[in-house]
Amino acid sequence: MTDSVDSQKAVAKPASHAKNDFEKDKYILRQLVTKDFKIKYRRSVLGVAWSVLNPLLMMVVMSIVFSTIFGQSRNGSITPEMYPLYLIVGNITFSVMSESTNQALMSIIAASSLLKKVKVHRWVFPVQKVLFSLVNFAFSLVAVALVMLWFHVLPTWHLILLPVCLFLLMCFCMGLGMMLSALAVFFRDVMHLWTVVITAWMYLTPIFWTTDYISQMAHWIQVLVVVNPMYNYLQFMRDIFLFNTTPSMLTLGLCVIWSVIALVVGYAVFHKTEHKFILYI
Repeated sequence: MTDSVDSQKAVAKPASHAKNDFEKDKYILRQLVTKDFKIKYRRSVLGVAWSVLNPLLMMVVMSIVFSTIFGQSRNGSITPEMYPLYLIVGNITFSVMSESTNQALMSIIAASSLLKKVKVHRWVFPVQKVLFSLVNFAFSLVAVALVMLWFHVLPTWHLILLPVCLFLLMCFCMGLGMMLSALAVFFRDVMHLWTVVITAWMYLTPIFWTTDYISQMAHWIQVLVVVNPMYNYLQFMRDIFLFNTTPSMLTLGLCVIWSVIALVVGYAVFHKTEHKFILYI
């Protein structure tokens, strides 16, 4: 009887310990996100409004350059009236990936002083950067709403799928962020290389050019575009915001596959190397 009671206590203790760790991680994540938010908008005249104005201004500039000068929106399935919305949805979606991975890349190195003093799960730091980028993305959606209002584009029920896309995109970014943050600890050149990768990635993603042009590209470039993870996430977002349709099973399936691959690989790299971080930061 005594052995049975002891065994039940032994099971209950680890479960309680795991719950406490989870609550601790949640608290730390919340505090770090709040801290980043305050730091970003401290002494800013526009404050949070800049997160709305920035994508709007970028949309105006890109519309002028790629529509007026290069005539990007004069051919294909995207009309001139739809092109600004096409641009801003693609831009903010790619930006959340770019911003979150750039911030996550430096997260472990930036938290070196804290990691040397406090015992905390190290994955919290790259994940926190991704969650903070989601906060900025939420403000960017206000800009999208204003563009839709200006061009008389009515939202449809397809927008209820937005949390699905965001969840998959955040998982993808978290996986990339964990992998990059781990690699940056040992190879500081990753910081410079990632800037080049992001730039090339941006041009291979249909942010300002339309998908009608894919068939006109060289075959090897077509392959790079189609297997590009961000191509699928942008397509998902544009389906629900612009085309008012349910994303195809292929688009949804590829979004899921890329998020799972990124999470598995990112966590594996991070978990395998994190015990050595303290020696290099």
